[in-house]
Amino acid sequence: MIQRDTLNKSLWQDIAVPFQSNDVPSPDTIYDVIIVGGGITGLSTGILLQEAGKNCLIIEANNLCFGTTGGTTAHLNTLLDTPYTTISKNFSKEASRHVAQATADAIQLIKRNINKYQIHCEFEDAAAYLYAENSKQDKELEEIFNAAIEAGLTADYADSIPIPAPFTKAMKVAGQGKFHPVKYVYGLATAFENAGGKILQHCRVTGVEDVEPLIVETSSGKYSGRDLIYATHIPPGVNLLHLRCMPYRSYVMAIKVEEEEYPEDLTYDMYDPYFYYRTQMVDGEKYLIIGGKDHKTGHEENTYRNYLQLESKIKSLYSSSEIAYQWSAQYFEPADGLPYIGHLPQHPNHIFVATGFGGNGMVYSHVAAKILTDQLTGKEAGYDDLFNPNRIKPVAGFTNFIKHNADVVKQFVGKLFSSEKLEELSGLAAGEGKVVSFEGEKLGVYKSETGEIFAVNPVCTHLKCEVKFNSAEKSWDCPCHGGRFDCQGKLLTGPPSRDLERVSIEQLINK
Repeated sequence: MIQRDTLNKSLWQDIAVPFQSNDVPSPDTIYDVIIVGGGITGLSTGILLQEAGKNCLIIEANNLCFGTTGGTTAHLNTLLDTPYTTISKNFSKEASRHVAQATADAIQLIKRNINKYQIHCEFEDAAAYLYAENSKQDKELEEIFNAAIEAGLTADYADSIPIPAPFTKAMKVAGQGKFHPVKYVYGLATAFENAGGKILQHCRVTGVEDVEPLIVETSSGKYSGRDLIYATHIPPGVNLLHLRCMPYRSYVMAIKVEEEEYPEDLTYDMYDPYFYYRTQMVDGEKYLIIGGKDHKTGHEENTYRNYLQLESKIKSLYSSSEIAYQWSAQYFEPADGLPYIGHLPQHPNHIFVATGFGGNGMVYSHVAAKILTDQLTGKEAGYDDLFNPNRIKPVAGFTNFIKHNADVVKQFVGKLFSSEKLEELSGLAAGEGKVVSFEGEKLGVYKSETGEIFAVNPVCTHLKCEVKFNSAEKSWDCPCHGGRFDCQGKLLTGPPSRDLERVSIEQLINK
């Protein structure tokens, strides 16, 4: 089983043998492109660049698919989370057509990779259904339908939907798909190494010197490259993009139902947040995947309640069901509805980024792969301006904002807190965490299942926001920019570059 950035195991993690890199990359080599991030964006970009003759190195802080790729629901769709009505309003009708074409091309690129490299990832073609449940939603669906047609999607109204839910109106879009995302990424990784690329896992990038060639500082030493791509879901450090991408968490269950009830196509309702459904065959077994209950990271007090609400939704649709897996995952919603792909703001020469995919990371990862490959090989990419990260205007005073917020102010080094007092103050149950005030300081306190008390400085090491405890994943989550840490403060994912400060306490184990 592969590791992920969450406590709960996803359907995709049960891989018999985690991917093992062929060899250790040489620190003496100057790579054409260094890609930071070993998820679907990093690998899909890496294979295209390697095919184009570039010598690439992929650096992953943990194992491949540790982050959102290992927790996605893997919908391959041109019927996007941001509807074409919004894209047309925020940009233009022409932009909607470009987005529809770019995402359709992305699905074709996935199919091309699967066929070319013989990747066994249980891919299937599918249609997507969007359905309404009342007159207000009917009107909205009609607007979305018309905008989708104008954007170039092949859409029709539908008389039925794949799931046993009541509906008043529905539309169907052809040309969608579904697959096993981890098996797909592993297939790309094998092809990437066979083409001469190098993969370095369990190596965290800690800094980049923007010189020529770039010097990439990591936990395993320094590496040099002519260009660098941040394919890390959200770029690390401090950047304008952190003010334009909002972190969200989504909740998922994979269930077993009676054989004839498995829906073959993708299905979405129109609530906010909405529920989404699809079936996936994994090693000969069918699973119905249901997701929803999305919320801003760190903004939900009782995250475990979202699983209970998801289970309630399942029971309202399927009388006979068994939960096989339940998990959550994080994504970053862009401010204006479209991803940011291209040069990292304030770094116009050799540093690139792909972020802000919303809930459509599977297709936007391949849109990014194509755009970045074209940019790095001197070709003209058709959607440069549309997805350009530098469409963001600099914020007044942002430089001072960075200087003021880059370092954590409070330090607990040398202080010793009483475990007994902390437990008395916080009143924690086993497996619970909360932020408390104690002896003039705020502490993030967690009590393990065995009664051991752990404490951290609850100030995120990114930009000093106060983290919140995630009861579903037993993690400390930052509500500002999506940094996530385990219950003892170890960095999991997000823009921070270091762990939460761990607080020294006298331990008291409950007998």
